[in-house]
Amino acid sequence: MFTIGCRQDMQDQPKFIPLRGTDFYADGRSARPQVQNTVARNQLHTDNYFETGMVDGKEGNALPFPATLEVLQRGQERFNVYCTPCHSRVGNGAGMIVQRGYAPAGNFHTARLQAAPLGHFFNVMTNGYGAMPDYSAQLTPADRWAVVAYIRALQLSQNATQADVASGSHVEPLDSIAEKEGLPASFAGEWTLPATAVHGTPTGDTFVLPQSSTNSNPGSGAPAASQPKTANSPAADVPAGQTAPKQ
Repeated sequence: MFTIGCRQDMQDQPKFIPLRGTDFYADGRSARPQVQNTVARNQLHTDNYFETGMVDGKEGNALPFPATLEVLQRGQERFNVYCTPCHSRVGNGAGMIVQRGYAPAGNFHTARLQAAPLGHFFNVMTNGYGAMPDYSAQLTPADRWAVVAYIRALQLSQNATQADVASGSHVEPLDSIAEKEGLPASFAGEWTLPATAVHGTPTGDTFVLPQSSTNSNPGSGAPAASQPKTANSPAADVPAGQTAPKQ
């Protein structure tokens, strides 16, 4: 009596090779069409502006929801977690890892970024900019907009006047607050780059992405005018080919 056995080795597997034809299906295609209305993960853009911050290819300048106290508090919490290592708690680009030699971060209090539309900050967090990676995996669209709202609040806080606050409130200069905390008044002054900071341009100026033909909004990547370097500028002698700074 003979026993007949069947074997199937790994090199002989019942499978479809991608895009190879087959007679298993009537249309002869092994790659099956997607089920109608299938949406890939992270591609459900029911509200295009909420998901992209763009309007007709340009960065918009509005929040998709009201900037309530709850939104600002959420934005502050997320900002302190993900943004302060580079941009610092006050958004001046003096984060701790920048002080230790990482590419210079964007200073939110420059004229260029103060004039930037809200969609610019959302777009940067979504897609990255220069040496800054994107944070779309760490921050949901709602959290990115909350951070945008908080960035705008930071910008306003550094230029607030008595007319900007409620009646009975008092605007106190940062140098006065610093002195009350036992710090020199200059502690709240403009921050200068440490000698370890690097720039990614041949001239040593801050790197700005070129302006696209479809985007003419301020702060959306248009080249900024080169600033003259002074003798004590740490970026003056930095060679080309370094990591581009973050914006």
